[in-house]
Amino acid sequence: MTLKPLADRVVVKLVEATETTASGLIIAPSAQEKPQVAEVVAVGPGGLVDGKEVTMYVAPGQKVITSKYSGTEVKLDGEEYTIVKQGDILAIVD
Repeated sequence: MTLKPLADRVVVKLVEATETTASGLIIAPSAQEKPQVAEVVAVGPGGLVDGKEVTMYVAPGQKVITSKYSGTEVKLDGEEYTIVKQGDILAIVD
């Protein structure tokens, strides 16, 4: 199965957070923050959303930074994805 987002929605897959610090200390899973860097998997077509024309600025394969608690988490074929609005994407990581 594939996810095809609608309107201004973007499907992202979170990039795993590092489990150790630069000095080699292991961080417990309960102390780790939710990762905010994600890879774009699929992008909606944009178009008219709430009466305004929306142009999509992200493309599959790009790495982005999302708002900390944004989106809806979904699980498909054993993989975890998050569906966010393009407005919840803060930056593209080069």
